[in-house]
Amino acid sequence: MLPSQQAVNLVKSFEGCSLTAYTDSVGVLTIGYGHTGGVRPGQTISQDQADAFLVNDLATASAAVAQRVEVPLNQNQFDALTSFVFNVGGGAFHDSTMLRLINQRNFEGAAAEFERWRYAGGRVLPGLLRRRIAERTLFLRQA
Repeated sequence: MLPSQQAVNLVKSFEGCSLTAYTDSVGVLTIGYGHTGGVRPGQTISQDQADAFLVNDLATASAAVAQRVEVPLNQNQFDALTSFVFNVGGGAFHDSTMLRLINQRNFEGAAAEFERWRYAGGRVLPGLLRRRIAERTLFLRQA
């Protein structure tokens, strides 16, 4: 399964796009749509490069979902999880209660886990909470 356009749109809506490197809310150098790999202070990129980073980063996130989820998902669930993993990383997802519940086919319980991931730097970020609510809503939407 591959992420659909709704996954792309969800990530874009919460990440925004910056063509100049910046430090995010927890001190990580970031550029484009939340890209963090190999970013240098003061770096600038083109819109085409931002789009390419997004495609690659979504591929990495969706691969982590595909590798770790052992039960069938609908497209909405896959897209929500791809957005989630894009943001928190594959390692955090691998060790999460959310993944354990998904693999037990406890989708309601797994959906309740989204909002637990609303902290950055030890504090609740309103934008992160909105993102988790949007991901949870998508995850629970019937295909």
